[in-house]
Amino acid sequence: QVQLEESGGGSVQAGGSLRLSCAASGRTSSSHTRGWFRQAPGKEREFVAALRWGGTTTRYADPVKGRFTISRDRAKNTVFLQLNNLKPEDTADYYCAATSRGIIWSMMANEAEYDDWGQGTQVTVSS
Repeated sequence: QVQLEESGGGSVQAGGSLRLSCAASGRTSSSHTRGWFRQAPGKEREFVAALRWGGTTTRYADPVKGRFTISRDRAKNTVFLQLNNLKPEDTADYYCAATSRGIIWSMMANEAEYDDWGQGTQVTVSS
C-alpha cells in the first residue's frame, strides 16, 4: 500500500497559478501510474491528469490541457501538478492517486483503476 499526502492548495484569483505536490510513502516502488483528480462542490470527482511513474506517458483532461502540467521527482517520490491560468471553474478539492497495476493509456482517467488516494487539498479560484 502507498500513502499519499497532497499539499500546495490555496486561494488565488483567476489567471493565477498554484503548484500542488503529492508525496508518497510506503510501497512506492510498486507504483505504475499516478494521477490527479478533483471534485468540485456538488459534483462528482473527475480526472485531471496522470503519468506513468517509470516512463514518459502522460494524459490530461480536455479542460486543463495547455494550462496544467503533471511532473514527478523520483528521488523524492513526489508528483507535482502545476496549475496555470486558473479559472473559477477549477475550484475543487484536488486528490492524488496511485496504482501498481499496469493500466493502459485509455484507462488512466478511470478513478476505479487507482488503489491508493490522498486526503485532498483545496483550490479556490476567485473571479
